[in-house]
Amino acid sequence: MKIVRLLSLSLLAGLALTGCGANGSQSPQTPPAGTGGSATPAPDAATCRPASALYFTAAGIGGAGETANDGAAVNWEAPHVPGEVLVFTGRNLSAQAVSALSGVSTLEVGQGLLLARTPAGERDATFAGRLSGAGLRTQPNYRYSSLAASDPGFPGNRGVRVGDRTYVQSYLTRIGADEARQALDAAGRSKNGVLTAVLDTGADKNHLDLTGRLLMGCTFDNQGGFAVGAPEVSANSSQGRGHGTSSAGLIGATTDNGLGLSGLLWHGTLLPVKVLGEDGASTVSLIGGLNYAAAQGARVINMSLGIPGKLSDPALNQAITAAARQAVLVAAAGNTSNDGIYFPASHPDVIAVGALGREDRLACYSARPGAASGSRQLDIVAPGGNAGTSASVTSSSAGCLVSGPDDLLTLNTTEQNGYALRAGTSEAAPLVSGVVSLMWGANPSLSAAQVRARLLTSARQVDGLKVLDAQAAVEAALK
Repeated sequence: MKIVRLLSLSLLAGLALTGCGANGSQSPQTPPAGTGGSATPAPDAATCRPASALYFTAAGIGGAGETANDGAAVNWEAPHVPGEVLVFTGRNLSAQAVSALSGVSTLEVGQGLLLARTPAGERDATFAGRLSGAGLRTQPNYRYSSLAASDPGFPGNRGVRVGDRTYVQSYLTRIGADEARQALDAAGRSKNGVLTAVLDTGADKNHLDLTGRLLMGCTFDNQGGFAVGAPEVSANSSQGRGHGTSSAGLIGATTDNGLGLSGLLWHGTLLPVKVLGEDGASTVSLIGGLNYAAAQGARVINMSLGIPGKLSDPALNQAITAAARQAVLVAAAGNTSNDGIYFPASHPDVIAVGALGREDRLACYSARPGAASGSRQLDIVAPGGNAGTSASVTSSSAGCLVSGPDDLLTLNTTEQNGYALRAGTSEAAPLVSGVVSLMWGANPSLSAAQVRARLLTSARQVDGLKVLDAQAAVEAALK
């Protein structure tokens, strides 16, 4: 039986299609206490609301305490609760002010401070401007959210140690991940996304940054056999040095848990499906993995693997087409620049993801359109690590595989609960998958085709490349 091998698409030192990662580990802190306790009953509304607070119309407004103006400029572009405007009333309202508030639903939230509901069909800033014209001072009801301050790797925090240096997840800043979360908060939508499957080497269920994130998965071997269980890459495994754990962590490492990294999904759920073994994957193992992920209800399927120079795999095509009816399929485009876009990324029902280097240009190793994949183009690109950006590289891209601080900080299993720097289209693809999951969580009524279309049309256009923009993608999904 001839087996088609599909390889993981991370760059690991010493292998042509796998890696130039600088490995190291960090022993994370003990998880903060109290994160998994029983729920506390919600307090009665009357207990939480000030005695003076009630809904009323402008006709019932009375004089209240003076509120000083601190001179700060308001910013209606900042995250704020939509449909609401805060109004400072002062001691006495003029007839013009009373008229402007007539018929407006309001809530007293403090002395001299009202929360006014923006009339239907009117923008908050426009409504505020109308009130200001009547002599009332206004401001947005700003929305404050967790900044994931407890995750050391989150940009702006102390960083995660790998080897003798500390690193942060600068790629989250590049794609606007925090702004996407703020948009979800402002809309009152979940930051956990939808069920996302990771077809890879499995994932380390014991890594503390994946605690509670992994469903029971399944393993498929190259002869069609399978085993139900939690497919796991242990700390001493040689399987891509934790390739699947890295992919899972980029999508869904637990956020705001005081440990390591912040995944794109806040506390989202991942389905690990092991299709890559010591000798790669095969048509048979991938068919099994795709069918299983679809049967489990996965809405996003990440495949950081591929094979160069192959335009099609008829047997696998059927499974891809079937899975794409209910899920968005995302695949790494490949790590050799002159071999065209790898399969299955080159399949029309799969989003082909290329990798950016330090700047918004293709990393020197990233696959790009070529004769081997016909007219197929990259659908989107995202940070993949490695600073190389040379347009003139060998087919193996070996000349640009220089590990450095521009690689992506992610999970690692070389040592227990470790972290590492990795580079490759394998790292770019999970960033896209994570954003797709956030989009669908923001608007579950969208179809797979609609999610895909809004992802691609919201991307930033840079020199002919569509660059992943998490904020724009989420906002497009919310429309």
